[in-house]
Amino acid sequence: MQLGIFAKTFSGTLPHAVLQAVKNAGFTTAQYNMACSGLPAMPDAISSDVIADISTAATANLVKLIALSGTYNMVHPDVAIRNQGHRQLAVIAQAAQALAIPLVTLCTGTRDSDDQWKFHPDNNSAEAWSDLLTSMQTAVKIANQFKVDLGIEPELANIVNSAESARRLIDAVASPRLKIILDPANLFEIETLERQRHIVAHAIELLADRIVMGHAKDRTATGEFVAAGKGVLDFPHYIKCLKSAGFEGPLITHGLAASEAADVHRFLVNEVGC
Repeated sequence: MQLGIFAKTFSGTLPHAVLQAVKNAGFTTAQYNMACSGLPAMPDAISSDVIADISTAATANLVKLIALSGTYNMVHPDVAIRNQGHRQLAVIAQAAQALAIPLVTLCTGTRDSDDQWKFHPDNNSAEAWSDLLTSMQTAVKIANQFKVDLGIEPELANIVNSAESARRLIDAVASPRLKIILDPANLFEIETLERQRHIVAHAIELLADRIVMGHAKDRTATGEFVAAGKGVLDFPHYIKCLKSAGFEGPLITHGLAASEAADVHRFLVNEVGC
């Protein structure tokens, strides 16, 4: 299993310095964000010089870029903001193609107009689901154009908030471009160990044919996010389930401070057996 980290974990706007920090923490792969090149995460344009700098930095530091952040609120109440997100997604997808990055990560969104990661009661409405399908069809057209895959992640605060809703979306969109990023810490808040294990195992079983990346962060007993190994998530069980499903792809850690990165790498290697 390839161990990686969100490049944005490390501060800086120069890709060489950021990816050098990735390497120094022990990781060989990274999920990149254009903020690491001094741009907005979803820019309106990316120059050829920026692409060249990222490529050179990745090669020099022996870090493989396996995903590029393309998150925007796909069901924002304002259609104009959604459309802006689609245009920026095309910019990101083109950059991913130029960098030979196979996956662009998405956010299935929320009806909250201010925070794309915040729950809204209208998320479960038929209208929100319909808007997501429309946005996803647009995203798939962009993905097909630039020959990249799209990664969605079940998250409690978003429209796709469970393994079941992720499977529903996959079946509705019916595109091989649509893939799953699985983060078990996003599937529950406060659960017993037995129930947590069931949720994780069930999600992997249901989505196994589409999982292309695992994420690794943790939750405390009271539900707060923390770095992997600092909470109650049963990581050996999670990894065992992934391996049993035939997953051999990247495991990317995030939700941690830069100062915790090396310790998280040691935890995942020495205590979890990644």
